Formats: sequence, structure tokens, C-alpha cells
Amino acid sequence: MSDTMPDTASTARSPGTGVAAHRAATPAAPRPRRSRRGHHGESLVGLAMTSPAVVLLLVFFFVPVALMFGLAFTNARLISPRPAEFVGLDNFVALFGDSLFWASLRNTAYFAVVVVPVQAGLALVLALLVNAKVRGRNFFRTVYFLPVVTSMVVVSLLWRFIYEPDGLLNQLIGAVSFGAWEGTDWLNNPSTAMPAIMLMSIWQAVGFHMVIWLAGLQTIPAELYEAAALDGASGWQLFLNVTWAGLRQTRTFVLITITIAAFSLFTQISVMTQGGPLDSTTTVVFMAVRTGYEQQATGYAAAVSLVFFVIVLAISLVQRFLTRERD
Repeated sequence: MSDTMPDTASTARSPGTGVAAHRAATPAAPRPRRSRRGHHGESLVGLAMTSPAVVLLLVFFFVPVALMFGLAFTNARLISPRPAEFVGLDNFVALFGDSLFWASLRNTAYFAVVVVPVQAGLALVLALLVNAKVRGRNFFRTVYFLPVVTSMVVVSLLWRFIYEPDGLLNQLIGAVSFGAWEGTDWLNNPSTAMPAIMLMSIWQAVGFHMVIWLAGLQTIPAELYEAAALDGASGWQLFLNVTWAGLRQTRTFVLITITIAAFSLFTQISVMTQGGPLDSTTTVVFMAVRTGYEQQATGYAAAVSLVFFVIVLAISLVQRFLTRERD
């Protein structure tokens, strides 16, 4: 009889066992699923938020690039009653035989070779100075960054007045040298026009890259400096092995952005020299704009832009490859 009756005593002794088993056997309640209407609403919100950026990219980047590729192989003119005709590689043959194109390319390369390392190095020095815990560093950060928020046209006009024969720079030189040297007409001298524009461009944009360097410096852990100092590292060793090594990604970004900005030099030339004197400050971008709008040779200007686009892209890829992070 005892074999057939349930063990009520053991059940009574462990009342929680049955409850736990019941809970384990009971399936968990399914999580509420979002309705299709909710997913559709989120998609519409995301599309609405990204649509302004997509429209701007289409209108100001993809469409002009597509037009450039198409017009470069035609004889299109800005204003002409005759429709554009396909001319094949005629624009490129004429371009590579154009002495003005090679002169503008040399001027652009000259500007970039000087401005890129000088501006990047000076911005890094300023970032190291304002990153130090000294009194008034916020004031100096503001002063160094102030030219960046000023319009390039305004800056160019200001410096054009400074570079005039009776401008501030020549007056300062005359005062310092006690009249022994009166200076020169900086923007109308072929040997000084481009260096004068370089100086102004470095002054105007160095604050922007200082901020980028500063952001990179503040991502380096202070413990690395403390550990290196305990190991007896000198100041130069600290900079080389901790600071410079920690700025690997930052310096890649800085070099690429400065290079692209240097090769796209236009506003300063248009406001200050108009490509002169004797085409000593004509750049590729200025040549393309002048050819397309003043001479109305749209097809030839598109060919100039296409060649220049390929050159800048190749240089940027080479820079990215040389500054890549190696394992």
C-alpha cells in the first residue's frame, strides 16, 4: 500500500520544489514586438534627419563631379548658341601642352610644399603651449583661433593693405631699420608675391589645426608620461615616444586636411593678386575658374579640374599610405 501512495511527507518537507519546478516549466512571456508601423515611423524619422546632408552632397558634390567628367571630353562653352560636341582627348592634349598649366601646377606645388609642414609644425607647437597648465591658456587659445572664424575674403583684404608699398609692413620695416630699408611692393614683385600669400595663409589657418592637435594631445593618458618620467626619459624622449606616438591618427588627419586646403588655394589669389604678377601666383584652381568663367571655355576648364582632381587624390592616398598605422 505504501508503494502506491505518493510521498506526501517529502512533498510537505520541500514545498518550494514544486513551485520552482512549476515556474521552470512555465514558458517565459514573449517580449512585446514592435509593430511594423513603429519600424516604418523610425525609418521615416531617420530619412528626414539625413535628407539635408544627402541633398547637399548630391547637389554640391556628386552632380558637379559627374558634370566635370562629362564636360571634360567636349568643347562646351559657358554661353554659346552652338551645342557642345564630343572632342575626345583634345582638351587633355591641349592642356598638357599649355605652359600656363605647368606654371600653375608648379606654383600650387610650391605653396603646398612650404605651407603643409610649416603650418602643421607651428600648429603643433602652439597646441603644446596651450595644453600646458599655465595661467591664461584659454585666452591664448581664443587669440590663436580668432583668425579661423574670420572670413578669408576679409583676411585677404586686410593683408593686401598691409602689403601695400605704404602699408603697415613697410612702415614697420622702415621704423626698425631707421630708414635704411624701405621694403618692397610685396604683391607686385614676382619673387615675393607667393611667399607673402604663404605667410598670410599660415597665420589664418594655424589656429584650426592647433585645435585638432590639442584634441589629440588630450587623448594621451597622463600615466604614460608618469611612467616614462620614472624610467628617466628626457624631454625629447617623452615627446618622441609618448606624445608623437600618441598623435599618429591625429597627424594623419592634419596632414591630409592641410594638403587638400593648400592645393585648393583660390580665395587669397583672387582677392590679392589675380594670379599676377606675371602668373607667379596663378594656381590650378584659379586657372580653372578663370578659364571657365572669364574665357567661358567650360570643357577645357573641366579637363583642368579633372586632371587636378586625380593629382590631389593620388597625393592624398600616398600620404594616407605613408602615415598608416603599422602593426
